[in-house]
Amino acid sequence: MTGEHSGKHRGPAQRAVPRLIRYENGITAVDAQYVRVGLAAVHIIEHKGKAAFVDTGANHSVPYLLAALQELDLAPAAVEYVFLTHVHLDHAGGAGQLMRALPNARAVLHPRGAPHMIDPTKLIAGSMAVYGEAEFQRLYGELVPIAADRVVVTEDGQQLSLAGRVFEFLHTPGHALHHQAIVDVASRGIFSGDTFGLSYREFDTARGPFIVPTTTPSQFDPDQLIASIDRLQGRAPDAIYLTHYGRVRDVPRLAAQLKSQIGQFVEIARRHAGQSNAYERIQAEMRSLWLRLLREHGCTLPEAQIDELLGGDLELNTQGLVSWLKRTA
Repeated sequence: MTGEHSGKHRGPAQRAVPRLIRYENGITAVDAQYVRVGLAAVHIIEHKGKAAFVDTGANHSVPYLLAALQELDLAPAAVEYVFLTHVHLDHAGGAGQLMRALPNARAVLHPRGAPHMIDPTKLIAGSMAVYGEAEFQRLYGELVPIAADRVVVTEDGQQLSLAGRVFEFLHTPGHALHHQAIVDVASRGIFSGDTFGLSYREFDTARGPFIVPTTTPSQFDPDQLIASIDRLQGRAPDAIYLTHYGRVRDVPRLAAQLKSQIGQFVEIARRHAGQSNAYERIQAEMRSLWLRLLREHGCTLPEAQIDELLGGDLELNTQGLVSWLKRTA
């Protein structure tokens, strides 16, 4: 889950024009146009005339996803799966609405996440507690449930086939207990949801991508997250496809950066545990850490632009660390 950024959504009279990045191996990133361009990607995997989505964005993303199918010459009936990495609403808020348009698709979910897509009542309440009712309505609108008979619940290590192309589902807690990553066995690609962090293309330099962990509320666990990152790295992936945002390579370097930052986040949080202004101090130190790391990475963007790009994540990461401190006190 990412943060609260300002932005305007597509008006009802405007045609949905998809923004696509076409990779090899039949993989296409579609901008979900969630809050801003370049924040959230939905991936379409095409193989032998069949297709699968990985994540869906929010309800207002759905017209862009259907337009992307059309641009890729894929009929909605060709989509066999909607793989959901987890049910945070920037990843799965549009799943019910999208499924209505895909007559043959099944939604594939972690067992902890599946009940919340079948009956989203608790998911709505939890998200409203984070965002507030007005912001929730602006970002997500009315969540559409998915019929139970259209849901596939995964076991850790389970495999599914898309026209003979094998995908393996790894349960990867740390960001959320109901999180799973999807391994594309043939291409050695992994669709990591939020387990492998966030890497916005605006921060790319000659040194490559810059990456940060996402420690959002309410289930962040640093030990679990580091173990999950190690598990993904241990598959020796050729590429990792992030929801935020798109394909990254150089996986060992990025994994090391993620784990280092998680350790520093924990130190920052513990240093301010119990203080009356702990939230503000944790947030300020995390911002300073990111600014320093970005400058070391060669990023020359002005601080105001960095704050605009990372401000929502900074807010939610701080909430996650404070929530973790309370659970472990």
